[in-house]
Amino acid sequence: MKAKISKLLDRAEDPAETLDYGYQKQVELLQNVKKGIADVVTSKKRLQMQQGKLEQQIVKLDTQARQALSQGREDLARTALERKNVTQTELQSLDQQITELEGQQEQLTENEKKLRQKVEAFRTKKEVIKAQYSASEAQVRISEAANGVGEQMADLGLAMQRAEDKVEGMRARASAVDELEKAGAFEDITQLGSGGQDDIDRELSQLSSGAEVEDELAKMKAELGSGSGGGSQGALEPGKEGQA
Repeated sequence: MKAKISKLLDRAEDPAETLDYGYQKQVELLQNVKKGIADVVTSKKRLQMQQGKLEQQIVKLDTQARQALSQGREDLARTALERKNVTQTELQSLDQQITELEGQQEQLTENEKKLRQKVEAFRTKKEVIKAQYSASEAQVRISEAANGVGEQMADLGLAMQRAEDKVEGMRARASAVDELEKAGAFEDITQLGSGGQDDIDRELSQLSSGAEVEDELAKMKAELGSGSGGGSQGALEPGKEGQA
């Protein structure tokens, strides 16, 4: 199932979209690093402001302790010095935190610089690959069109093949009809269609016609014989004499 899904994804995947998506993710990562640097700087600035306040507080407590001691208030001077020590401890802690934040800032800045260079290099490479892919895709389409390859050209090729098959079929049919016509296979059909008769009908018709002629001839002889009597005999006698 994974292999089939991978194959389907490979077919559907557009390299240009994949590269653009990858570049977008890298830009988002770079923006997050920059935001992290900004957060570190902001925290450092906040601590530095607090550091300034503590330094002022230390100076103030030191001044108050001196004033109290000059006025003979050793107890107040001691209290002020105790507060000064606490404030100095807090200040030292802030100094350490500020130093750590500065180290983080330097590290993040260096990482951001390297990442920015990589993102820029990826962007350039991405555009080159996209251009190469577009050129290759165009070349493939042109080659497929020129060589009759591709879905549309394949459909046209099949349509052309079907047309040629139909033409060959019609040619074969026309040749068969012509051959049958020359062989006389259509003669009887033509004659029957025009009124006619086959060979047996023609012979029977000829016999009937001959019999009618003989009957009519005999009838004419009988009429001539009954109408002229001896004249007919006289007419026939020269013939007999000639025969004699």
